[in-house]
Amino acid sequence: MATETLPELDPVELAAWRGMLRVHSSLVRELDAELEAVHGLPLSSYEVLVFLNAAPDRQLRMAELAERVLLSRSGMTRLIDRLERDGVVERHTCSRDGRGCYAALTAKGEELVCSARLTHLAGVRERFLAHFGEEELRHLATLWDRVVPGAAA
Repeated sequence: MATETLPELDPVELAAWRGMLRVHSSLVRELDAELEAVHGLPLSSYEVLVFLNAAPDRQLRMAELAERVLLSRSGMTRLIDRLERDGVVERHTCSRDGRGCYAALTAKGEELVCSARLTHLAGVRERFLAHFGEEELRHLATLWDRVVPGAAA
């Protein structure tokens, strides 16, 4: 069986790829540390609370929530276990089929996500958005959607 060899990434390709990876990693690490320090809330938990806060009746099926925050179902279950112990979410069985499970935001969770949102948005603006003009941000959103359709939605 013949094996093809692919050429190495050229310097421009490598810079674009490594730059995206490093910027993403750095931003996630910094935003996570800030939320944890100020609110005792990791970024992954914050994202779950944001999606629940925006959902109808402040609840989503666990599978849908896992898809939105890019976690496996088992990873989502473990995260919801922790959030439930902290009193910021609760689970409800789906009354329609009895098999599904909803994660629902509690009043305590709503307070937490509202206070953490100010910290998070300020961090995103300072660490990322402030480096670009409005037209550049539009262009970035277009580029992300070219790689993963719907990524910027």
